[in-house]
Amino acid sequence: MKCPYCSYTESRVVDSRPTDEGEKIRRRRECLKCLKRFTTYEIIERLPLMVVKKDKSIETFDRNKLLGGLIKACEKRPVRMEMLEKAVNEIEAELLNSLDREVTSYRIGELSMSKLKQIDEVAYVRFASVYRQFADVNSFMDELKLLLKDK
Repeated sequence: MKCPYCSYTESRVVDSRPTDEGEKIRRRRECLKCLKRFTTYEIIERLPLMVVKKDKSIETFDRNKLLGGLIKACEKRPVRMEMLEKAVNEIEAELLNSLDREVTSYRIGELSMSKLKQIDEVAYVRFASVYRQFADVNSFMDELKLLLKDK
């Protein structure tokens, strides 16, 4: 960190504390050359996560859109909102931790189905029916058979 007084590049951290609900870190530093103190702020650099859709178009990841899809699948089911929010947080964390800045909608759909399978099987089948675009009753039955086999 460059000293604002003498431009020396070495300093030591005297004090650190979180600010803005943990979104930033405020650091008091002391220049090792002139011994003057100054304050710096560190923030997390967040790069947008991009979603590559089936038609090859690209849009930014929208956690509200994902949550909306899960809510729709769980409509009239005994699923608490906290469970769905937790699932969305876990999906988003997994995507961000992968370090890929572009992720396919297929991957998001598969992660969503995996979470819904653990939360509520009826919601899982509802989501799968829309996501996988079942062409007929047989493809729907095939998915149900896979679900029963996994039990």
